[in-house]
Amino acid sequence: MISALTTSAEQDPRLGEPIPADLLDEGERRTRDELQEVQLTRLKATLRHAYENVELYRKKFDEAGVGPGDCRSLEDLARFPFTTKADLRDTYPFGMFAVPMSDVRRVHASSGTTGRPTVVGYTENDLSMWADVVARSIRAAGGRPGHKVHISYGYGLFTGGLGAHYGAERAGCTVIPASGGMTARQVQLIQDFRPEIIMVTPSYMLALLDEFERQGVDPRTSSLKVGLFGAEPWTEAMRQEIEQRADIHAVDIYGLSEVIGPGVAQECVETKDGLHVWEDHFYPEVVDPATDEIQRPGDSGELVFTSLTKEALPIIRYRTRDLTRLLPGTARPAFRRIDKITGRCDDMIILRGVNVFPTQIEEIVLRTHDVSPHFQVELSQRGRLDHMTVRVEARLDVGPSQRAAAARTIAHGVKDVVGVTVEVLVVEPNALERSVGKLQRVKDLRET
Repeated sequence: MISALTTSAEQDPRLGEPIPADLLDEGERRTRDELQEVQLTRLKATLRHAYENVELYRKKFDEAGVGPGDCRSLEDLARFPFTTKADLRDTYPFGMFAVPMSDVRRVHASSGTTGRPTVVGYTENDLSMWADVVARSIRAAGGRPGHKVHISYGYGLFTGGLGAHYGAERAGCTVIPASGGMTARQVQLIQDFRPEIIMVTPSYMLALLDEFERQGVDPRTSSLKVGLFGAEPWTEAMRQEIEQRADIHAVDIYGLSEVIGPGVAQECVETKDGLHVWEDHFYPEVVDPATDEIQRPGDSGELVFTSLTKEALPIIRYRTRDLTRLLPGTARPAFRRIDKITGRCDDMIILRGVNVFPTQIEEIVLRTHDVSPHFQVELSQRGRLDHMTVRVEARLDVGPSQRAAAARTIAHGVKDVVGVTVEVLVVEPNALERSVGKLQRVKDLRET
């Protein structure tokens, strides 16, 4: 039984119950109709701001034959061109900024795995809005003023650490800025400082749980009651693994630096049924990644975002590469939900003509006895054919026969579910490298 999350206030609501109405902010109290009116007003202003102040947008709009005045309804947004990560890299470092540098109060950047990173800027109002949406997310996850929040996201140019930090402070929480790494020390801090909330990538949470157990401490006895996990795709099977091992509520937080950082959407702890998009600031669409056509509600496709209130870096129809679908709101009825992100267009592996996502393999690994959740996929070439090797760590005290049986189970599962033959190697516990930031599941050694 997952424990209740307590608060320091006189009233002590149990985690999992609806949030008290007096803790909802103005945006959360709007009806769907009121929200759409606000969205249209803000969308018109954003399109005008981008067109007048960003050369790339002025060129893109003109080439598409549209201007800010052509947006008379929310549906008209579909007439405007997309923005891609390549646009931000081509205008590196500050070419997408819509305000003078003297108005920019902070700069963040994503990792530049292909050379140039993507750079984002924030005005004072942007930073305040960002803190507001992260605070809203923490409240939706069950956080309350007075709770201690242990932040294991990396600090620095990555948006996770500082985004979570200022949002937690805005929510009235006490921040423990642990950042990433020094896993043994983090476990000690959790035991000594007794935080109720942890914000971290799901893969690093597994590393923390391993460290608890290595130290001979049952993680279910810790003070933690809820975890906000983001920055990488994770599955329902991983949620169950974390909740069972840690006796906490595991909820999803979504964001990306090009849109704002963490806090674009949040799963509500009372329902855990997908992420409510904070649509008063970020307008979502789902498009077919092959045809660019808008998908019908409930149909899967690529998630696209338009910012509605950003000043330094307005973003118009940004292609996230994340795959999901739009659903009606539940715990926050005015805000639509997105399904848990379990794959990306650019994470998809094409192996001998078959589409494979790492999350498909993760689900199979997590339901297999005698292996841990830690695995890595390696792609290579054998002769003229592509080859996939899945390395999975054995659990402690698992013998050779059990490891062989687990390897067969995983290989059969991948064949049955995905339709490809893979090699599975069950390796020693702690043999695979642990990630302290975004997880890199796939090593591609194929010749390009």
